[in-house]
Amino acid sequence: MQRRSFVLGATALLGATTLAAHAATPTPAALPVLQVWKDPNCGCCKDWIGYLQRDGFQVQVFDTGNTAMRQRLGLPVQYGSCHTALIGGYVVEGHVNAREIRRLLAEKPAAIGITVPGMPVGSPGMDGPEYGGRKDPYDVLLVLRDGSSRVYQSYHRG
Repeated sequence: MQRRSFVLGATALLGATTLAAHAATPTPAALPVLQVWKDPNCGCCKDWIGYLQRDGFQVQVFDTGNTAMRQRLGLPVQYGSCHTALIGGYVVEGHVNAREIRRLLAEKPAAIGITVPGMPVGSPGMDGPEYGGRKDPYDVLLVLRDGSSRVYQSYHRG
């Protein structure tokens, strides 16, 4: 009888742990709306937005440029790119992968947000046929509240 109680208790604990771990990762329905500020004529910004929408993100677009919004949100200029986004209170600057946005929302670090500075070829939105399959290495940076940064994820493909 004790063994049966132990097995049933362990099974219940395992199920609860699995549910808790699954609940910590935002699902598409649970994701906040991603607001994006970009130039109305930027094709790579449109491609990045399409990539995120296909990945389950709801996107609200402002075709007003992004420099003023980046400054307003407190992201230092050296981390800039061609579009600025805001989701869940975090800045997402440039061609950031959906996986890192989801990770940011799940981990909730004490940070301004994440960025892929510049416009690296091969990053989401910079990976169309016009680039001939080229994939340059790049880093997704976590920008801390003091303006410093650290590598959040590296994409070093050959």
